[in-house]
Amino acid sequence: MLELGNATGVTGAATVVGLVLLEAIVLYVVYGGLERFLGPALVDAVSGR
Repeated sequence: MLELGNATGVTGAATVVGLVLLEAIVLYVVYGGLERFLGPALVDAVSGR
């Protein structure tokens, strides 16, 4: 985890917003990939196919 306690002002705010946005994009891509590749297998397993 990054120490952002010293991030103040506009630069600090921009850094925090940028990191949160980057994290959201990474999670979106990873969860989308997992859903695409594992989703059909899980649906088949639950439905008994």
